[in-house]
Amino acid sequence: MENRVQRIANVHSFAGHIACDSLSRSEIVLPLAVNGQLIGVLDIDSPIFDRFDEENENGLKVLVVILCNHLKACVIPKYPQINVI
Repeated sequence: MENRVQRIANVHSFAGHIACDSLSRSEIVLPLAVNGQLIGVLDIDSPIFDRFDEENENGLKVLVVILCNHLKACVIPKYPQINVI
């Protein structure tokens, strides 16, 4: 996973895509980072090609910030600060 948002308009033309659902046509993937450490992703699939746009991405980024801040408050000892240059 790259540490950036990925909007995939057609998962069938995306090399290395791992299908979670045979009906999936497009997806958006957002990294979850706590203290500079990538701990997971928010991965949302859709049965509609090219379903996710910039507005969806921006709204989901807000949600990810809230989620990661919550995770940081809950698990600070588990995810120490990593200084990224």
